[in-house]
Parts: sequence; structure tokens; C-alpha cells
Amino acid sequence: MRLLLKWVLAAFAILAAAYLVPGIHVASLITALIVALVLGVLSITIKPVVKLITLPINLLTLGLFSLVVNALFFWLVGTVIKGFTVDGFVAAFLGSLVVSVINFIGDKLTDKEDAPL
Repeated sequence: MRLLLKWVLAAFAILAAAYLVPGIHVASLITALIVALVLGVLSITIKPVVKLITLPINLLTLGLFSLVVNALFFWLVGTVIKGFTVDGFVAAFLGSLVVSVINFIGDKLTDKEDAPL
């Protein structure tokens, strides 16, 4: 049940990014759900390898290069999924920031294991 909630939350975060950031366009809620699923699969499978490869530059930038990696994944999904477009790197960067912040807040609100006694 928690996985389904996180998936729907990610889809609404993508819709919020499309509303807030000019240059991001989402055709429908179904498209946002597909984008959330693809981003989740990429985050689980490919992102750890990319983070390992970019570890030296990530250490030099104190972790800020991770924001660039997130934006590149966001932009990549925009080129693959029909009905989801990202017009450029700046839109991808801002969109990935919006999605990350909303997902972070949603995770903190829905995560019952971290709640204080």
C-alpha cells in the first residue's frame, strides 16, 4: 500500500512541476503515472551505477552534482515518454528540484516509522 501511495505522490509531484515550471508539459494524469514509474525504475536500476561513476566529481562539489544527475534523468525521461516533454536543461533542473522537494515532504508526512513516540 505504501508503494502505491509513493507512486501516486510522485505522479502528483510531476504534475505540480509541470504547473510550476515553464517548459515542462504533461499530457494527462496517466502520463504522469507512467513518468513516475519510469523515474522510479531508473532510480532503482541505473542511478546507483551513475552515482558510483560520478563519485569523484560528486565529492568535489560536495554532493551538488547529484542535482545535475537528477536533472539529466528527468530530461531523459522527457525524451522517451510520449506526452511528457521537457524543453531544456534548466526546465529539467527546476522540475527535478520540485519533484524531489514534494517527494521528500510526502515521504516525511507518510513515513510512520520515523515518527516520534
